[in-house]
Amino acid sequence: MTTTIYIQNLKCGGCANTVTKNLSQLDGIENVSVSVDESAVTFDYNHENLVAEVKELLKKTGYPEAGDENSLGTKAKSFVSCAVGKIS
Repeated sequence: MTTTIYIQNLKCGGCANTVTKNLSQLDGIENVSVSVDESAVTFDYNHENLVAEVKELLKKTGYPEAGDENSLGTKAKSFVSCAVGKIS
């Protein structure tokens, strides 16, 4: 199955690299694609509970789903994740 999640705080290729790397490490998640222009991540998954796991991981790394709370702390996490993604 394939789904797309629209996320917040996605600013650049560094952010996209971090999101792609983190999601690709999850068992059952494949073909991760991130669109910075659309602030969206698309991926294939093999079990419904993985979508919730992906959303939680995105939130923990500073990229909450569009419409979710986006606190200053979450924005700071995304800044750090972005910097790490630029280095990787």
